[in-house]
Amino acid sequence: MMSTHAMSTISNTEKDHVWQAYRDHQAVRVPVTLGANPRVVILNEQWNPEGYTFQQAAEDPRLHLEIALRHALYMRTVLNHYTDNPTGLPEFWDVGLNVYNVYEAAILGAPLDYLPGQVPDTKVCLGEENKLEIFEQDISQPLENSFIKDRLVFWQEMEKIAADMQFEGRPIRVNPWALCGTDGPVTVAMNLRGPDFMEDLLIDPDYADRLMRFIMQAAINRRAAFEEYWGDRIGRGNGMADDSIAMLSTPMYQQQVLPIHRMFYESVSTQRSRGMHLCGNATRHFPLIHEHLGVTSFDTGFPVDFGNLRQVVGDDVEVSGGVEVALLMNGTADEVYERTKAILQSGIKQGGRFIMREGNNLPPNCPLDTLEAMYQATLEYGRYDD
Repeated sequence: MMSTHAMSTISNTEKDHVWQAYRDHQAVRVPVTLGANPRVVILNEQWNPEGYTFQQAAEDPRLHLEIALRHALYMRTVLNHYTDNPTGLPEFWDVGLNVYNVYEAAILGAPLDYLPGQVPDTKVCLGEENKLEIFEQDISQPLENSFIKDRLVFWQEMEKIAADMQFEGRPIRVNPWALCGTDGPVTVAMNLRGPDFMEDLLIDPDYADRLMRFIMQAAINRRAAFEEYWGDRIGRGNGMADDSIAMLSTPMYQQQVLPIHRMFYESVSTQRSRGMHLCGNATRHFPLIHEHLGVTSFDTGFPVDFGNLRQVVGDDVEVSGGVEVALLMNGTADEVYERTKAILQSGIKQGGRFIMREGNNLPPNCPLDTLEAMYQATLEYGRYDD
């Protein structure tokens, strides 16, 4: 049964200590975070009583800034009470431009699609009759791409607006907008081709390979361009996702996709740590990815057998994951507490490289009592002094 813990007594200083100890590889407790993009306010009537839509926010820089600020306020004053991230008003607000997961397909020509009550999406644009046309695109000058040019102008407008305003009595900083990661060659190919790409892998592997390499080279060029554009104003990461590899067997992944992933990771210095986000049932690929690609940080979704995952990837690999979002949304606080406890007692803590979070991406209107239960269970069972 879930016990009671006075979470309000955990100060920002104490939370910072938990994170710093984790970063120093001297973890005192499993840190807790939540992944929640602005949909948690856009699709929340309390925080968006006007009913603003994703499309409106994507077309109006002032509204986009307003939504970003509401999102930041929601995180700091509500959700962060159930994490080890800071609560209360900050010295200044850090916000940014959010293009969700449409950017790669949009850059490569897919039309945007705004469905009611959903985050932005794109439409399939490569059928059998035109599937070769994509290779006519010039990907050598990413910042000249029409989608990127438009969003950079949009970002500049946001920055100008923010310079002359405050929010909750605090100044605002609009962080540089950069696209230095990738949603992965299989996933983006699925965005462009739809389910036909699964057939491509089987019956036209040469085309599938060409398309994935084109997508990956575009991502490599884009990262290099943004890093040159922003200089030291942005970090130097080396992370990617590719959720759609959950649909592939491990032999198929190893033969047809892993070499494409290697292109991205090896296009920058080996000094950069390598991470990968994979939702879905993809953990069977993790040992291969760790061994052959040098990935040392995995961000997971569901389903995940955390105990087995720790055994197969080793103690030095970072794993982020936790209670399935369906349980957080529909389960009781006691069920979430017990699920969190089970995860923490599975063996995943071994090595001190586990971060508890929702699995994966917090939906709008999540009951706060289940988030409280996940945090409380981690406070009790996530310590390393037991």
